[in-house]
Amino acid sequence: MKRQSILTLPTLAMGALALVIGLCLAGKADAREDPETRLADLLVHATRLHQIQSQTPGARVITAADIEARGARFAVDLLDEVPGAAIARTGAFGGVSQLRLRGAGPGKTLVLIDGVPVNDPADINGAFDFANLSLIDMERVEVLSGPQSSLWGSDAIGGVIAFTTREVDGLRAELEAGSLNTQRGALSVGRSGDRSALSLSVSGFRTDGVSAAATGTEDDGYETLTTGLRGRLSPMVGVDLDGALRWTKSRVEIDGFPAPAFALADTDDVSKSEARSGFGRMTVQTGGVRHRLSLSASDLERETRSDYASRFRGDRQVWRWDMDGTGGEGRLNWAAGVERRNEAADLDSGLSDELGTTSAFGTVQFPVGPRVTLSAALRHDDTDDFGSATTGRVTAHADLGAGFGLSGAWGTGFRAPSVSQSVCDFCFSSAPLPALVPEEGEGREVALGWTSADRRIEGRITLYRLTVENQIVYRFDPVTFDSVYINLDETETDGVEVEGRALLGAGFDLSLSYGWTDARDATTDLPLLRVPEHKGSLGLGYAGDRLSTRLTVRAESDQPDSGGTRDGFVTADLFGSWALTPDIALTGRIDNLADERFQRVLGYGEPGRTVAVGVRLRY
Repeated sequence: MKRQSILTLPTLAMGALALVIGLCLAGKADAREDPETRLADLLVHATRLHQIQSQTPGARVITAADIEARGARFAVDLLDEVPGAAIARTGAFGGVSQLRLRGAGPGKTLVLIDGVPVNDPADINGAFDFANLSLIDMERVEVLSGPQSSLWGSDAIGGVIAFTTREVDGLRAELEAGSLNTQRGALSVGRSGDRSALSLSVSGFRTDGVSAAATGTEDDGYETLTTGLRGRLSPMVGVDLDGALRWTKSRVEIDGFPAPAFALADTDDVSKSEARSGFGRMTVQTGGVRHRLSLSASDLERETRSDYASRFRGDRQVWRWDMDGTGGEGRLNWAAGVERRNEAADLDSGLSDELGTTSAFGTVQFPVGPRVTLSAALRHDDTDDFGSATTGRVTAHADLGAGFGLSGAWGTGFRAPSVSQSVCDFCFSSAPLPALVPEEGEGREVALGWTSADRRIEGRITLYRLTVENQIVYRFDPVTFDSVYINLDETETDGVEVEGRALLGAGFDLSLSYGWTDARDATTDLPLLRVPEHKGSLGLGYAGDRLSTRLTVRAESDQPDSGGTRDGFVTADLFGSWALTPDIALTGRIDNLADERFQRVLGYGEPGRTVAVGVRLRY
């Protein structure tokens, strides 16, 4: 039960807003007259061809400046503000955190770190757990909503989330401590020049936490450590070598379902994980064509110590050769390539398997007249075990004048069965196991955007539909007791996404996002679990010469969940910094300003109001 009604939150949020404005007015003498006079045109890199965000349907770019202004520590802190993205987190700190993009289930969104696929091959659905993904070394985050398999292959039915790590030139450090005996530290150091660069980053986070079970009284602690190494070298003109390595080790205390009630409650269970990823790449420029040959790899081990102990391990390698260039006197941009992807997993049941896919893809972008741009992509994936799939995507953008732009996209996607599904882990059947086929998705969307003449205000509204067929489900037959994975379900999501940004003057800026998501099982017409129908956020920021603050308010409606309905909630967070010198700043944060009692997943607790202070160095 909630300790207080969310109806009291607007009053408290307004009080916090008044505090922010009061601090800003008090420091007005230090404020820049106009910190930014124009909103920048951001380029999207994960589309293979660099495209302008406002002209790319379903694309969002979060920059390093955005990450720092929000004081975001983990990826879920940022992705929570993306319209159409639903985060399900089983425990406030370190609990399994999975994302559903436009209603597509876990495992249908591909996650990349520096172009390396990091989804877990040993997960039932092949999903990625965002719980331990630190942002300390991230330069940018790109979210591409809607089917992207024509660019990235399997797992990209709901979309792609691409993280790019930072190349450091100098020294960056952060220390922070606060409520729940929480400590965080980070250090990045590097040197960057025209012909070479080398960066090293280390970050750690620990907390006593709160009970993962909402009804529990025992705190569940969490600790994680991440290190990263990134390098670049140009040994000769036209040849570049670059690569990166990343390692994360985490430990989290979790709650389980002890006998005799078998309901979520305090237990001494512990989950541990260790993840490694990296890539090496050679780039050669020959005339007007750029060739890139790369090898990327990821490996994940996770273990749960409890009355129902388990251990899993998965790994993946991707060989990729791609090239890109221009044609038609620079009016046409193109890219093409081939890749080989191998993945394997050892499951707790003792079963294991290896899966592979060979792929070829191509994409092109070209203008049609002075105001219309078209792009198209086509990809063929040939799996070793589940046949082949050909996917495509077509997008268009038209400049309507007066600051308006109209964009549209149609695309298809697929997801091959995971290792767990391919070996039918924990299955029992008196008949031969069903032959699985890949899941298939189709998406279409239209977006209307507007940018003011002075480029201080911009907004976009998107309408979309996403359909997934041949969805793989685990079915139990109460008559024969057969338990197997089969292709059965079809799901359909209709949605609206609204987003906007504005530079208000005197150092203030405003951002908003809202998503209406109607995600349903097309067979039963029942809503999909853990996808709120309404979700939105509002951010008010201020940037002066010395003072920077940001108030973020987030809200979610009720959502269906396993065993019932999770109540909706509204929360507000405040982050700020005060520059002591150009290189040193004090930081502070208040999370959950109103001390709201809420849950992201039914039965799992979240912390009340917490406070932290710190120091940030940039040299």
